[in-house]
Amino acid sequence: MTYQTIRFDISDGVAELTLNRPDRLNSFNTQMHEDVQAAFRAIEEDETVRAVLITGAGRGFCAGQDLSDRAVAADEAPVDLGYTVETYYNPLIRKLTSIPIPVICAVNGVAAGAGANIALACDIVLAGRSAKFIESFANIGLIPDSGGTYHLPRLLGQARALGMALTGEPILADKAESWGLIWKAVEDEVLMEEARAIAQKLAKGPTQGLASIKALIRSSWSRTLEAQTELERDTMRRLGNTNDYREAVDAFLNKRTPKFTNS
Repeated sequence: MTYQTIRFDISDGVAELTLNRPDRLNSFNTQMHEDVQAAFRAIEEDETVRAVLITGAGRGFCAGQDLSDRAVAADEAPVDLGYTVETYYNPLIRKLTSIPIPVICAVNGVAAGAGANIALACDIVLAGRSAKFIESFANIGLIPDSGGTYHLPRLLGQARALGMALTGEPILADKAESWGLIWKAVEDEVLMEEARAIAQKLAKGPTQGLASIKALIRSSWSRTLEAQTELERDTMRRLGNTNDYREAVDAFLNKRTPKFTNS
């Protein structure tokens, strides 16, 4: 398939998706939403894909919504922003958090508005040291959508979440790391090298186990400790019967590198 606003490639178990509207800081318009949705359909249909890496082309990761796009442009007629959120942003955030493979995000430059929250919905977020995260919604009279009001307090706590959301103050990569907003800040020149190394490592790993880690941690907020430990028991029972677990143990005992088959 030909994509107009993204670059998309699948190689060695990793699907690499690059937002590619650098002249607009990779801000989303309707075409980009549709291209990203099509890419994720391709990912789900390809059984060889065992990790996803998302980044942006040019000098920024993503500036959020392109406010000049007809779908959200404020002219004389009222704008139904809820339609855009429900049709495009909500499905993307739900996909990133629920797809049963790891999703890595490499943030280069600015990640603002929905762009910041798309990054924060990924499982592992790396950022170049020049990157910055901006919850810019309050500046135009809106609220942090794309999971922003969900993920920010869980990652940062209420005080910092409110500070980011109400002031729109940019948070640089090093501070984002120290606050626990992201996994790691790295030098700009090695960002993609490190992100690809993580993606390739996870793509070669025991996919069912990684998917279960993702699912249990992401859903743990809704359970009591008793319910969560019971789910851990059931999941360990299921994973203990997989070929990948047996392969891992055998490889460990025989001092060799395991070869996982996602079975």
